[in-house]
Amino acid sequence: MPYKVFVTRNIQKPGLEVLEKNGCELTIWDSADAIPYDKLIENVQGKGYDAILCMLTDKIDAKVLDAAGPQLQVVSTMSVGYEHIDLDECKKRNIIATNTPNVSTDSVAELTVSLLLLTSRRIKEACYALREGQWHGWHPTWLCGTELCNKNVGIFGFGRIGYNVARRIVPFGIKQLYYHDVVEISFARDVNAHFCPTIEEMLPKIDFLCICCNLTPQTRHRINATTMALMKKTAIIVNTGRGGVINHDDLYDCLVKGVIQAAGLDVTEPEPLPKDHKLVKLPNCCITPHMGSNTWDSRDMMSLTAGNNILAVFNKGHPVSSVAMP
Repeated sequence: MPYKVFVTRNIQKPGLEVLEKNGCELTIWDSADAIPYDKLIENVQGKGYDAILCMLTDKIDAKVLDAAGPQLQVVSTMSVGYEHIDLDECKKRNIIATNTPNVSTDSVAELTVSLLLLTSRRIKEACYALREGQWHGWHPTWLCGTELCNKNVGIFGFGRIGYNVARRIVPFGIKQLYYHDVVEISFARDVNAHFCPTIEEMLPKIDFLCICCNLTPQTRHRINATTMALMKKTAIIVNTGRGGVINHDDLYDCLVKGVIQAAGLDVTEPEPLPKDHKLVKLPNCCITPHMGSNTWDSRDMMSLTAGNNILAVFNKGHPVSSVAMP
């Protein structure tokens, strides 16, 4: 009997092809949009699936796992994050949960640097000014921005993405690189990054803050009115980690009042961010729709890794990355 896999939406072909090539029977929710929670339960109920290949948007909890049945071996998410999966419930049922942690590192790091440049050089404001016919010739102060060169940059969360952001910005000629994480990171020495034991110690020193950390109880709303008040008035914040790390109401107030200069966000709270959200309307806040991994290269590799993780479990091997093991 072939292994049966339920895929929660249409995804890039590499992962599907590797599963089919290895004899798996696939059932795919035929949509580019997220499967509704009730439809997910309905579609896995009593169907005998051995694996679920899901996305960050799919809530995999006890109800879904119960509906899938005791033969379910693996939940493979095509994402770095796995907060949508109830890991404790997976462990209770001897279900392995896997993710795709390394494949989007470069694409997210590139977007982080892009947002640094977009905000520091006021590209959003410049494009709007051009569309509105505000370009009336040269002016000594019009749309003046901030250079990365000779500036101090701080990175909150110095894992794979934080480190790769650091590697990319050092050639800009920055003055000093700082980072804050729960512990001192040995490979930070490769880019001459100075460790700050607390975020409060780092913020007054820096001109740019790159948020690259996960969302935990400790990091939720860690960037708020109190911590932003420690920063320079010319400081710029870029967040490609998780939206909940920043208190959005506080960020809005600080941008309007000039506590900080600008912000670039690829992650927000909530997601999707409503089009009429007050941050969207600010000229000094550039927001992108959580597109850090939105490259063909990254998504193809995420799909392939998610598929290979499933095959590894079926073949009693070791997944590329497991986040829950029985």
